[in-house]
Amino acid sequence: MTLARGPMVEPQQIDHAPAVAEFFAGIGLVRIGLERAGFKVAWANDIERDKKQMYEGHFKDKKDHYFCRDIAEVRIAKIPRVALAWASFPCIDVSLAGWRRGLNGEHTGTFWQFIRVLKEMREENRLPPVVALENVSGLATSHGGQDLVDAVAALNELGYSVDVLSLDARHFVPQSRPRLFLVGALEPPESTSVDDPVLRPARIRPIFENPALRTHQAVLPKLGELRSSGLLDYVDVIAADDPLWWDENRTAAFLGSLSPIQRTRLDELIASENTVYRTAYRRTRQGKPTWEIRADEISGCLRTARGGSSKQALVKVTGKTVQVRWMTGSEYGKLMGAEGYDLSRLRRNQALFGFGDAVCVDVVAWLAEHYLYPLVQQASRPAVDLVEALAG
Repeated sequence: MTLARGPMVEPQQIDHAPAVAEFFAGIGLVRIGLERAGFKVAWANDIERDKKQMYEGHFKDKKDHYFCRDIAEVRIAKIPRVALAWASFPCIDVSLAGWRRGLNGEHTGTFWQFIRVLKEMREENRLPPVVALENVSGLATSHGGQDLVDAVAALNELGYSVDVLSLDARHFVPQSRPRLFLVGALEPPESTSVDDPVLRPARIRPIFENPALRTHQAVLPKLGELRSSGLLDYVDVIAADDPLWWDENRTAAFLGSLSPIQRTRLDELIASENTVYRTAYRRTRQGKPTWEIRADEISGCLRTARGGSSKQALVKVTGKTVQVRWMTGSEYGKLMGAEGYDLSRLRRNQALFGFGDAVCVDVVAWLAEHYLYPLVQQASRPAVDLVEALAG
């Protein structure tokens, strides 16, 4: 099967597509990736009304299937029979930038509500044959790795064998965004014994070595090299006199906050005499706010626009002229693989929040094409045939 790279596919255009229930659906970037690979999202849920507004503004479905409510209030009577259940559950309690409360924290603990829904589906004899979960890489080491063990064990109790993968958006777009994916299958493929340190790095190896867990490692294509350039192709063309660029005083404050190392980095860009772009984050160092410019031509991990340090700025250097501005919603969308996403009638921070809390489209599409779709379509075939399909 060839991955479509054309316009975003609307679900009503897909015939006989495997149905998906998407939990914590956000603004629908997972949906775009899944539908590129041949799925159809038939039901979606999230608690954030601003995200629902973005979702509905872009997809404009004739029949509303997006239920905006806490997952604790979700009952399976409203969920159709599906081939795949996807859950991008909140990461704040396992993120390195979060509270580290783990899988039982207030936010990340919604994982257990997802498990509760799956249990209810099993009781009604309509448990999805495949589940996929996404979270930050910190889940692998949260509470010494115990949170990941508990997550896999919970899926095992439902009958799923579980694969764990690490995928970085940087393989596809110029944005550093590593994420962890769990793929559960009631009928798993034969497990490969060949290590892939990119897809399954050392930090997640203990999962596969734990005899108390039922796991597998599907045969998958090798990922390309991580990108270290390409940001220029994703930057919006904005005139030098546009008010989006910071004024002289604000730019001077930005320059004045740079450490000696950062200043040297900027001077090297100036000396190149080319027009170059870099991204920058505001940090607190020794109690003082300071800006740090990336050394490479990619974006740092896009985050939700809550607090000044979470927003990413764009630095443009043209000879000796330095200009700085916040990144736009359009740039966030392109860096998340969602160029052309409808941003009309949205507040700026609403768009940044939606994209910063989403999953890169290209990562989802790769996983769906090479793993999820073959697993759903061929789960009833003999294991040897399924392994060949996944490898192809």
